[in-house]
Amino acid sequence: MPLNPRTSDGRATGTATPRFELAHIGPHVDDGERAVAELRAGLGRSPAHLPARLLYDARGSALFDAITELPEYYPTRAETEILERHAGEIIERAAPAELFELGSGSSRKTRILIEAALERGCRRYVALDVSASALEQAGLELVAAHDELSVRALVADFASGLAHRAGPGPRLVLFLGSTLGNFRPEERRRFLKQLALSLRPDDRLLLGYDIVKPAAVLELAYDDPAGVTAAFVRNGLHNLARVGGEPIPLAAFAYEAKWIPESSHMEMRLVARRDLRIRLPNLDLHLDLAAGEFLISEISTKFTRESLARDLSEAGLTVDVTFADRAKRFELLLARPQG
Repeated sequence: MPLNPRTSDGRATGTATPRFELAHIGPHVDDGERAVAELRAGLGRSPAHLPARLLYDARGSALFDAITELPEYYPTRAETEILERHAGEIIERAAPAELFELGSGSSRKTRILIEAALERGCRRYVALDVSASALEQAGLELVAAHDELSVRALVADFASGLAHRAGPGPRLVLFLGSTLGNFRPEERRRFLKQLALSLRPDDRLLLGYDIVKPAAVLELAYDDPAGVTAAFVRNGLHNLARVGGEPIPLAAFAYEAKWIPESSHMEMRLVARRDLRIRLPNLDLHLDLAAGEFLISEISTKFTRESLARDLSEAGLTVDVTFADRAKRFELLLARPQG
């Protein structure tokens, strides 16, 4: 059952102006089929996982925006600080003709880089996301604010988007936030190799990542006293019930954020307070949980400079320079393809 009725058919669609274009690219895949496949794959894991699309509907996106404003949640503020201090140097080093952002969303933080790029003659911004509405809103706002900027918005997955170029010249690929940490290890390795293969010798990658820190700091950041993060995760469970076609007793689940030191990741969990059978008739599925068992809504891996440099090297990427916020909570790195 689709969460987003749009599909990718390779044709330009949506709103267009002389400096803004919205296009659906990549293979034609029915989004309803994709949603069901993701649900089946996630719920079939042990422990079961909620697919990310269940978290980021309109309400979930609004709740996540609220999370980024919480005093306990530092990553967004720390990354913004880095960009405000170093955007000019980043653009100077990369010398791009095109900014290309993966998972652009609202492009809020990216505007700092766009302004620095415009000052140095880079006038092309390509934004890739699965949300057509977010792309359209952000793109139209950007061209309205910057007369010299051209924006091409791509509704696509990473694989389809990475093969696309809007024009000649070096490209600076932006993968901001700590999204890389949401991948499981095998997914992360596969994604980084795919990304490295998409880069030409003069292209560069700007990657944001969260660093390892004390468990107490991390667990507070992902389980705030105001309960906003818990509401965000429970919204995913509400969407599972809607898609599955039968109510789920939300009160039968406790929210828990747990640091897993062996794999250096935070795990956001919905823990069954009692034995449960979750029926999903629309999907012809059911899920049995004993008291104390849990669903994982999301993971967030934390890195050291050394651990991430190893991952990047194995994928075919070399780190040129790293930038940190003043409190050394978060980092951005600029990398290039090897050889």
